[in-house]
Amino acid sequence: MDVDDGDELDMMGDAMDDYGIEIAFDQLDDDLRNPDEEGVEERLQDKISSLTAELEKQNPNMRAMERLEVVEARLKATEKDYDDSKAAFKAAKDAFDEIKAKRYELFSKAFAHIQEQISHVYKDLTRSDQYPLGGQAYLDIEEDTDRPYLSGIKYHAMPPLKRFRDMEHLSGGEKTMAALALLFAIHSYQPSPFFVLDEVDAALDNANVDKIKNYIREHAGPGMQFIVISLKAGLFQDSESLVGVYRDQEVNSSRSLTLDLRKYV
Repeated sequence: MDVDDGDELDMMGDAMDDYGIEIAFDQLDDDLRNPDEEGVEERLQDKISSLTAELEKQNPNMRAMERLEVVEARLKATEKDYDDSKAAFKAAKDAFDEIKAKRYELFSKAFAHIQEQISHVYKDLTRSDQYPLGGQAYLDIEEDTDRPYLSGIKYHAMPPLKRFRDMEHLSGGEKTMAALALLFAIHSYQPSPFFVLDEVDAALDNANVDKIKNYIREHAGPGMQFIVISLKAGLFQDSESLVGVYRDQEVNSSRSLTLDLRKYV
């Protein structure tokens, strides 16, 4: 498009018109007030570039809210998992503490009973005309803790007129009497309807066999029956009934015989 000289002058005038805007050069630094000075434009361009880059960094992230919602959802899910785990831990700990307390209660109750009975039972088993007081036996817990059932139990037995010694230093018969005393004391806590003794008299002399026989006769009854397997006449000859087992050669098999001794008493 052709432009004559008059139109060109009008356009240049519009370009030069400042529209009433006054530039406050006094707010510039001293080294920037003279636009003709060398390097001013370059420094200004650098400043503009720096400010532009800073503004671009400060541009709002339009997806920030979306990401925030995702992070908040994950946080809520994590908090729920934590609360569930915490509740499960508390429930498990409460159940464990309840069982632990119950175990302690049951153990303490049983131990207190057996600890008291062991002395009486051992005296009864070792008492004789020669030693009317019998021996002494007692139980102790090795460590005083809140879990005594894990600490171990010490058992000491002193036969009549014998000094204190470790259980391993007792004779075979003395160990048998001590073991039976402990067995009878434990049985007295929650007695079963019958008691089976399998050749417990193997290491006993006749005097101790008689003591075991007398103890059984004194404590046997409808609520506590003794089934004794023995090869010594001193133990089974005073029983209420006998059951014998023999081999039948004709049929090559075992048979049993039963004899009620109560009618011979």
